[in-house]
Amino acid sequence: MQAPPGDGMKTIKATEAKNRFGAVMDIALAEPVMVQKSGRASVVMLSATEYERLTAMEDAYWAARAVKAEAAGFVSATEIIKLIEDAQGA
Repeated sequence: MQAPPGDGMKTIKATEAKNRFGAVMDIALAEPVMVQKSGRASVVMLSATEYERLTAMEDAYWAARAVKAEAAGFVSATEIIKLIEDAQGA
């Protein structure tokens, strides 16, 4: 398992992750682990605690955006579509 230069995240090949799944899970409890398949980033393993933290942070972000939008008044259909597209990275 290696960390790419400047990234800091540990990276492992999918085959190695399969063969050492328990050990990789143990590492992912402490820090995210990037799993590569065919030389490309495929998935990131992270602890349930970290996943919940990220999900809560995203929920708080969207709640704040909703409060801000509501305070500014109702938004038009065009503005709603733009918000959705922005959220999806379109």
